[in-house]
Amino acid sequence: MDDKHILELFGQRDEAALHEVGQTYRALCMTVAYNILGNRQDAEECFNDALLRIWNAIPPAAPESIGAYLLTAVRNAARNRLERANAEKRGGGAVAEALEELEGCLPGAHGEQMLDSLVLREAINRFLGTLSPGARSVFLRRYWMCLTVEEVAAESGKSVGSVQMSLARTKRKLKAFLRKEELL
Repeated sequence: MDDKHILELFGQRDEAALHEVGQTYRALCMTVAYNILGNRQDAEECFNDALLRIWNAIPPAAPESIGAYLLTAVRNAARNRLERANAEKRGGGAVAEALEELEGCLPGAHGEQMLDSLVLREAINRFLGTLSPGARSVFLRRYWMCLTVEEVAAESGKSVGSVQMSLARTKRKLKAFLRKEELL
């Protein structure tokens, strides 16, 4: 079922919308949540929390892509759960590893953090628009979906070395882009 029809079901407050969303996007959402949390049960709870959030948000929200909307809700739920986790769990997850890799490319979180984060988000979105579709896909799979390099390689049909090289080049470009934008 396509997103337009699913949106219509949400508009009618038909619970079949949740079933259709689950059928279509569950596997991807569970992968992202699991990669962030490292626990199937927590990932399942985040997926269910995200379903409830979109049920309450649509309508009035009318996202262009239900998948992207749901995936963002799942990712946010997983990140919130991770923040509540103890320091041991937080230090051992895929998110910490991915963020550590990006550490040299992103400005520190000092001062006017909220304003800076909005400006940074807009700049990164512009940067992503400059990348080739392949490089953008590899970058987003690694740093937004928090997949391991091996998982990115398997999903993209590339070697691990090729993925690592693509990520290294993209991080260098991101760093240069943020310097040019005077954000680093």
